[in-house]
Amino acid sequence: MGCLGRKTLSFFLIFVPIYLHGALSQEAGPAGQRKPFFERLRRLEEQFRSFREVTLTHLQAIASNYNLSFNIDARFRNLAQESQAVALVVNQSQAAVQGDLGHLKTWMKKTQHRSRKVDSRLLALSTALSERSQQHTRERKEQEAQREALSSLVLDVRALQDTLAHLMHVVQSQGARLASLKGWLQVAGLGTEDPVWPPAQPGPPSPSSPKLQGARQVLRALPEPRDPPQDFAGRLQGSQEPPDLGSQRAQPPEIPGEICSVGLALVFPNASTENVVFLSPSFPLGLRALSVCSWVRTALGRLGTLLSYATEENDNKLVLHGRDSLSPGSIHFVIGDPAFRELPLQLLLDGQWHHMCVIWTSILGRYWLHVDRRLVATGSHFREGYEISSGGSLVLGQEQDSMGGGFDSSEAFVGSIAGLAIWDRALVPREVSHLATGKELPPGAILTLANATSVGGFVQRVNCTCLELCP
Repeated sequence: MGCLGRKTLSFFLIFVPIYLHGALSQEAGPAGQRKPFFERLRRLEEQFRSFREVTLTHLQAIASNYNLSFNIDARFRNLAQESQAVALVVNQSQAAVQGDLGHLKTWMKKTQHRSRKVDSRLLALSTALSERSQQHTRERKEQEAQREALSSLVLDVRALQDTLAHLMHVVQSQGARLASLKGWLQVAGLGTEDPVWPPAQPGPPSPSSPKLQGARQVLRALPEPRDPPQDFAGRLQGSQEPPDLGSQRAQPPEIPGEICSVGLALVFPNASTENVVFLSPSFPLGLRALSVCSWVRTALGRLGTLLSYATEENDNKLVLHGRDSLSPGSIHFVIGDPAFRELPLQLLLDGQWHHMCVIWTSILGRYWLHVDRRLVATGSHFREGYEISSGGSLVLGQEQDSMGGGFDSSEAFVGSIAGLAIWDRALVPREVSHLATGKELPPGAILTLANATSVGGFVQRVNCTCLELCP
């Protein structure tokens, strides 16, 4: 409508000068024509006034419409600014929601991972409990059998004591009779007169006497000799174990004080997530065989995490750890979670230094556990043909829920570690024995405690000349 008003005003401004010019040119004509001219001029003036009023009305309408359009433009600009602000707030809200979703996904992943670990540990705990109950049942049966055997042995001993007492009485009577007979013989050899017989003594019973037959029945009724328990027989007879039996037993470990040149030792004083040691570089190549050997002394009545190796694809690529949920003294040997084997390490809970070696090879999935030179566990078909990938994070004293982090104080190791070394091959028993006696370090170790590049928290580095001097 504003455009139509502007066109009408332009037409009026062009038409009026042309009309006035024509009217003025007609004034010079004859007088007879003036009257119609003035009437026309009057009519034109009236038309001009009406036209002016209409034009003014149109101009006012145009002005009002212009103000309205200006207001509309201003409102559109305000709406555009408000829409931009709303869009910015929506974008910020979307970013915040995406961040919260990312944290929620991470938390869900960690929760699922921990739930899997809890499930596996619950399964291991149930298996251990069933095995423990079976073991207790067997032990109870063995104790009952031992009690019955001991009761039978006590009865046999009492019968033997009664028989011995009776035999001693018989021997004493026979000795008195022999002494009397000896005196009679001496008297008979000294003179020619008739011998003076001693007073009548009870003679030896004849073979058919009831007394001797009763003794023989008692002896026949006695059970055949049994082998008494070792401690009972030793106290009763003072006998010792034959030398050849001792040689068949496992050779006892060396005294820890005689083990020297163990090198660096690490002391983990308490269960804290800050107490952690990183070994760098970790495994340079993928491993198809592994040997982890170390001197270990625990300060608590349980085992924490000795070693943890995590990669981007699996945060439990290689783990040696135990928790309160496991049976005391047991430890999980994990290769590529969730595959693991539960190893018995009750010998390490006495607060003394012990040497342990965990060995694995992908050939047939064989694994061995040596403690103080003794083979305490072995098996096969564990991660057969598997390869432990390289490029991960290797940590001592903590279990990783993410690569290089995600520690839990309940899984921390508390105690001391000395002489730790890792090989990319399976050590033979002779090499394990040499390690446990401090003779020599087998060649080819890919990692030792000298690779401890980052020691955090309150972990202490100690150089020990001999193992008994290590804290």
